[in-house]
Amino acid sequence: MFSVTSQLIFVTLALGVATSPVIVVDRSPILSLPLKRVNNFTSGHDILARDLARVQLFRDRAKARATGQPVKRQSSEPVSNQVVSYVASVGVGDSDSQFQLVVDTGSSNTWVGANKPYNATSTSTNTGDAVFEFYGSGAFIGTEFIDRITLSSSLVINNQSIGVASDSEGFEDVDGILGIGPVDLTKGTVENVDTVPTVTDNLFAQGTIAQNLVAISFQPATTEDDNSGQLTFGGTDSSKFTGEITFVPKNGDYWGVTQTVTYGSTSILSNTNGIVDTGTTLILFEQTAFDAYVTATGAVLDETTGFLTITTSQFNALQNLNFNIGGTTFSLTPNAQIFPRSLNTAIGGNADDIYLIVGNLGPSGEESYNFVNGYAFLERFYSVFDTANNQVGIATTPFTNATTN
Repeated sequence: MFSVTSQLIFVTLALGVATSPVIVVDRSPILSLPLKRVNNFTSGHDILARDLARVQLFRDRAKARATGQPVKRQSSEPVSNQVVSYVASVGVGDSDSQFQLVVDTGSSNTWVGANKPYNATSTSTNTGDAVFEFYGSGAFIGTEFIDRITLSSSLVINNQSIGVASDSEGFEDVDGILGIGPVDLTKGTVENVDTVPTVTDNLFAQGTIAQNLVAISFQPATTEDDNSGQLTFGGTDSSKFTGEITFVPKNGDYWGVTQTVTYGSTSILSNTNGIVDTGTTLILFEQTAFDAYVTATGAVLDETTGFLTITTSQFNALQNLNFNIGGTTFSLTPNAQIFPRSLNTAIGGNADDIYLIVGNLGPSGEESYNFVNGYAFLERFYSVFDTANNQVGIATTPFTNATTN
């Protein structure tokens, strides 16, 4: 049925509430791409500022789309580096020249040239069309090329639209972006076209993968250099998750979900909409929910790092933070709610202190993004971004309840 079927030696149907079967890869070869975690921050303030700038962009885009107005970058908005990135090595052109690209579920254009220059090869076509995209804490402008993209020996994309940056900011330690967000996020980013297919769209259209979806696996970070991440295209890797995958309809332009949050039995966030996002480091709650979490935990704001902090006795009394998504409860244990202790000094904190990974999103706005489940959530749960069925899947992993922190 699909050209990739012979490669998927054994498949089963994913359990959950999916409206359509999702292929689960039970044996190799797995069509996957390894990810590396890269840190580029000197304080917790860096992390929070970038996260908030990114979410403000999400809100601006939603408002612009609702009113039919273009998104405008605020000229006064400070631009900071990509502070926590999940990077894949991606080959471009017939020479398979390797570029280090940030994997981003919150944008959908793929582009190169922030640091390493792009050189046209026999597979390159310059369309001459301008490309522009910004990310809240960074931006690039350049020209669209059509070229070959090599994610791995089994994941080769012909005729992929990519941006080649003539100028960029906020990407000092990487070469660009591998965008795996919904295709509608490319609207208006390339001159003379409405939208451009994402890398996942083209892998599916060209028969390389069996389904138009991508799944992401992380593990809790215990060191500054972490290489445990994995993207799986066209199916889900059963070795990376446990139990069933719960699927819910995608909400909004991004990979959004609806969820209810409790701390123990205390209500933190009523059933509301938000985003699951690899590009956000923390878990962000709107002001009322954030205040409820602070009250429930007894946390105080640490001025040095910008993070919430708790005492050892408060940590010993910490209860699970529960996310109810699609009728399934996904719980962050006490260990999962704290910043990796091994990285305390990297955010300007004390090695023996305890910092929480929940941040303040600010007051609810006109746009219904009342939370962001960032990397601090995703490192404990498996996530599936299913374009074909317009849905997001979440499952537990062998690391959901890990106490290594």
